Amino acid sequence: MENGGSSDRYSRIGADEIRELEIAYLFPTYQRYELFLSHGDGVCLFDLEGRRYLDFLAGIAVSSLGYNHPRISRILREQGGKLIHSSNLLFQPYQGQLAKRLADLTGMSRVFFTNSGTEAMEAALKIARAHARAQGHEGKSRFLCVRNSFHGRTFGALSITAQEKYQAPFRPLLADVGVIEELTSSALAQAFDDRVCALILEPIQGEAGVRPLPRDFISRARALCDQHAALLVFDEIQTGFGRTGKYFAFQHYGIKPDLLTVAKAIAAGYPLGAVVGAASVARSLKIGEHGTTFGGGPLACRLALEVLDIIEDEDLVSRAAEVGGRLIQELHRLKDKHPCIRDVRGLGLMVGVEVGSIAPEIVKRLLRQGVVANASHGTVLRLVPPLIVTWEQVDEFLTVLDRVLSEFRG
Repeated sequence: MENGGSSDRYSRIGADEIRELEIAYLFPTYQRYELFLSHGDGVCLFDLEGRRYLDFLAGIAVSSLGYNHPRISRILREQGGKLIHSSNLLFQPYQGQLAKRLADLTGMSRVFFTNSGTEAMEAALKIARAHARAQGHEGKSRFLCVRNSFHGRTFGALSITAQEKYQAPFRPLLADVGVIEELTSSALAQAFDDRVCALILEPIQGEAGVRPLPRDFISRARALCDQHAALLVFDEIQTGFGRTGKYFAFQHYGIKPDLLTVAKAIAAGYPLGAVVGAASVARSLKIGEHGTTFGGGPLACRLALEVLDIIEDEDLVSRAAEVGGRLIQELHRLKDKHPCIRDVRGLGLMVGVEVGSIAPEIVKRLLRQGVVANASHGTVLRLVPPLIVTWEQVDEFLTVLDRVLSEFRG
């Protein structure tokens, strides 16, 4: 009774006090939306006054099963009452089972668990350097990335995040990084030499405005990595687990990377990430050369196993392809009606609507009308709703978007 009262005390807080506490005690790193959350249910969020918001951001492609999914809530209660954390020095039931599921889904062999996508990328960079050394190539240390990439905010991941606004305040970063400025096969080939240990790509650039990489660029990347004994690393932190209409976006391209980084949707909002790779690459790391305190804990892995079961049981990969395809089709209809829409692109339920500099203002106006979305790269409306979104909810979103875009005519 006393514990319940204590928990309720922390929930009974108003918007003004929430804002004042954050201003007083948090590092000022986030530009918040004017939305004070109480709870979520399905595809919707609710504020402190009980107003409903249709969520087309899903925690930035994290909450693919929406909110308060009954099976996820059950696992939280059951596993939370058994074992939340142990240590990677001890065996527990779920880590190996989840690793096998990920290996089977990707066609790869080995998994290293992390707490986040950024940590997965840091691990991938270390593995790439270790693999080069294991092959006897001591000077093979150069990383390649592409312009407008986003791979995370720690120093290694930031060094291959080729966007000035993210890098400028923190230089000097890692020195041995090359940036491919154009998404062409010729630019890619010119960037390669035998010093390159890894090429890191997002198959769909999320923070750059939902931009799928060209198919010929991906094919050439695979061939050049093979030619120069470099690893092809795919960052699928945002695109993984059905978001694009396939389990992983690399499956659209008919190639397989050497390392795959995943996170976001893997555990329904509970922190978890992973690097998945070929056995020959995994052997490059020896005992004690890398580790994590929290990565792959019992609760996180048990949740992830349930997430994969739900995706399969509810056929959410096919639903993402179908509903996303219809969403893109209808957005093209709106493009014909609203001149401010310059482009519509994406795969599955990862969609970008290019609208120029008015994108942040559109996001504000959508929020006032009960829709949560996001402006990516300052010019693109990024739409990544939960995979459980219904066509009726998509239609509701389109109606609101049509109304908002009408305010920008002329």
